[in-house]
Amino acid sequence: MSQEGYDHTAVEDRWQEAWDDASVYHTPDEADDPTYVLGMYPYPSGKLHMGHVRNYTITDAYARYRRMRGDDVLHPMGWDAFGLPAENAAKERDTNPRDWTFDCIDTMRGQMKSMGFGYDWDREITTCTPEYYKWNQWLFTRFSEAGLVERRDAEVNWCPSCETVLADEQVEGDAELCWRCDTPVETRDLDQWFLKITEYADELLEAIDDLEGWPNSVRQMQRNWIGRQYGTTLDFFIGEARSASDGRGEGAEPREHGSVEAFTTRVDTIHGATFFALAPDHPISEELARSDETVRRFIEDEADPDGDEPNGVETDLTATNPVTGEEIPVFVADFVLSDVGTGALMAVPGHDERDHAFAEKMGVEIKPVVAPEPDGWDGESIPDAPDVSDEPFTDDGVLVNSGEYSGLDSETARERLTADVESAAESTQYQLRDWGISRQRYWGTPIPVVHCDDCGPVMVPEADLPVELPEFINTTGNPLDAADEWKATTCPECGAPATRETDTMDTFVDSSWYFLRYVSPGLDDAPFDLDRANDWMPVDQYVGGIEHAVMHLLYSRFFTKVLADEEGLAHREPFTNLLAQGMVQLDGEKMSKSKGNTVSPQRIVEEYGADTARLFMMQAAQPERDFDWSEEGVRSTHRFLTRLTDLVERYAGEDDEIGDDKADRDTRTADRDTVDDYVADEVDAAVAIAGTEYDDLTFNVALREAQDLVGTLRSYREYADPHPETYERGLDVAVRLLAPVVPHLAEELWETLDRDGFVVEADWPTATVDRETVERRRRLVANTREDVRDIVDVAGIEDPERIDVVVAPGWKYDALVIAIDNDADNLISELMQESHIREQGDAAASYGQDLQANREALRETLSGDDEFAALRAAAWLIEREFDAPVRVKRAEDADDSVVRKAEPGRPAIDIVE
Repeated sequence: MSQEGYDHTAVEDRWQEAWDDASVYHTPDEADDPTYVLGMYPYPSGKLHMGHVRNYTITDAYARYRRMRGDDVLHPMGWDAFGLPAENAAKERDTNPRDWTFDCIDTMRGQMKSMGFGYDWDREITTCTPEYYKWNQWLFTRFSEAGLVERRDAEVNWCPSCETVLADEQVEGDAELCWRCDTPVETRDLDQWFLKITEYADELLEAIDDLEGWPNSVRQMQRNWIGRQYGTTLDFFIGEARSASDGRGEGAEPREHGSVEAFTTRVDTIHGATFFALAPDHPISEELARSDETVRRFIEDEADPDGDEPNGVETDLTATNPVTGEEIPVFVADFVLSDVGTGALMAVPGHDERDHAFAEKMGVEIKPVVAPEPDGWDGESIPDAPDVSDEPFTDDGVLVNSGEYSGLDSETARERLTADVESAAESTQYQLRDWGISRQRYWGTPIPVVHCDDCGPVMVPEADLPVELPEFINTTGNPLDAADEWKATTCPECGAPATRETDTMDTFVDSSWYFLRYVSPGLDDAPFDLDRANDWMPVDQYVGGIEHAVMHLLYSRFFTKVLADEEGLAHREPFTNLLAQGMVQLDGEKMSKSKGNTVSPQRIVEEYGADTARLFMMQAAQPERDFDWSEEGVRSTHRFLTRLTDLVERYAGEDDEIGDDKADRDTRTADRDTVDDYVADEVDAAVAIAGTEYDDLTFNVALREAQDLVGTLRSYREYADPHPETYERGLDVAVRLLAPVVPHLAEELWETLDRDGFVVEADWPTATVDRETVERRRRLVANTREDVRDIVDVAGIEDPERIDVVVAPGWKYDALVIAIDNDADNLISELMQESHIREQGDAAASYGQDLQANREALRETLSGDDEFAALRAAAWLIEREFDAPVRVKRAEDADDSVVRKAEPGRPAIDIVE
């Protein structure tokens, strides 16, 4: 090993080749103990970035850990290979998307292999191949047979730059920009293909509560996107105000627009409706815009549904309240959305924050009709109306100013009003809309439909799948529209001339079921082997960015439920546990090419090695948290790996003098043997804690245990002639604990320790101690060392002659247990019922008072014997720190003046100068 460190390039190249030759990562089709670990597959942009490296290191480390635990692990990789960026890149470079995509895949695959990711590359999938997208088309046909496909004219989001339709989820921010190119999105009316995800809205929503392994933030985002609301629909009659018709001449009758349905979750507030609001694209609004310049200008130039404040314009219409008969003004308002509710609403500014803000701005009356329920309310009296001039009262309460309904509680009033109003009906509304999958572009799955003048849209028969893409034509707009020879076909039903559908599918269709294809990637007669899928699914651990919380994850859940209903899949959710990894930042900002603050993974691998990059990122923070890239942190990590290599190589060297023979060790003092005991305990402790942290994917804590163990072994070697078995086991365990994250160097050191086979196939180490005991022991030692430091500092002791550590007497441990287990008000009385405690007299009473005063903070400690053993084993640490002999004493062997200060978990300290 050079002074600069081990030769990481040689080590990594060697073991990557060895793993390949031995097919170490091959996954059997049949598994006894299946564990499915998956990272969201990447779009092949041509280069890995640090976000990729972090994501895939997380899944790789966890997959390696589960293998060492004895599981059969499925850990595959593939490519989300369709998409507009490849099409645009091909146009710019006058090539074709296929060649561009596969060149990028080759580059990224090589980079992944250089990182040592343990994928079963025999299961690799690429969504742009006919072998894959054939099954997109097959699934589209199955969805159609199940009544879950519809073609209809719809107002859609259109990106003029990408020249394609976007799903609602692909329109981002207040400015409504395309998620791919940041171009402002327009609306157009087009014939579109939809998957009827709304048919599963209730199940998608209700099953969220069962996704206990998902982050709460992601679950809430899905709830909000589905947006289910229970309420009431009822009709308001919309007509022209009499004053408006007067302007058109004598005898003119007010224009009528008829009944307009509104949806509300608070029909109990209907007596407080002081205006009515229409969405800017409501049919009545659009009709008004043709004759009213003010309305037209507002709709076209001023309406901003994502603005900070609600805005609108008053019309010459009124709406008649179906309960009170009162006519209230009608506004066109940008806070009303046509795809939420009915696009029309009764506005109650006294009891809704948004309505209140609008009413204040427009000078509309604000009327209170619900009051807070008074304490001790008898259910009959009517409370005083609240003051809602400054802010609305938005909770349920008791109705006031509501005619015959005054005095009812809100829930009862809602039931009565819904029953009493002729046009009213209970209603459930959703924000979720059916999934428009039509895209006007080339590089996607062709929708398997032909259009016949006589038969209409006809599905392509299964025997004719896949409908393959034609050769790419570099043209503006959709290249498939220019593929005349490809478009021309015959109708599968009548044989007449027909035209192929030129829309391709949204690429989220590809990713909505790709995890199923991995279980049988080479299957020719079905999208996946059902029996294998039922064995492997659901994915045990899924890792990816939170930016996919709505689109990809919701669509995947939808597909899985449909496949359970239609194809017999045994599971209705795709992913049991989800981890949304944090970002890798530089100086507090997300790495971005546009900002020029990216760090090349390839440079890091070449300069420091893949293991260094992997270890640095995994130890820097918990996986779901953002963290800052630090070049010094990388160098420090590399130095740690170098020190570990040195420890193992020195131990394995022929000139190593550790533990010459057992006879020499038998002549040691008992105190020296306690050092061995301490190290042996710390080896067990590292195993106990690291295992639970790997289980929880808190890799940074697990790695800290492994690194601390390496530090303990270095100190052990420097302090004493280590016990050979204890020292070797420590090195063995440290290598295995690090193996999931630094696999190449772990293999090298495993071989150096003369172990058989690959460390990746080794058993995970076992411990003879539980984590709770470890934490009590460590807390005891840490507190004791801190107490010694405090005494030395406060007393100004520069050169202590001796340090005595005295464990508390046994009766105090018994008293503590009683105090923790007993909830009696008079704790001292309970303690005094025990004769051996009562015999301590004033000392027992004093300690009992302390316990009584601190009952809420009491916690269990080690037993007296275990505390004594733990402190004896750790005494060498205090001895090294203060360069003074340390004696650990039981209470019966120490002076009473010192013993009185000792408590469970906090031994007394006596320092002799």
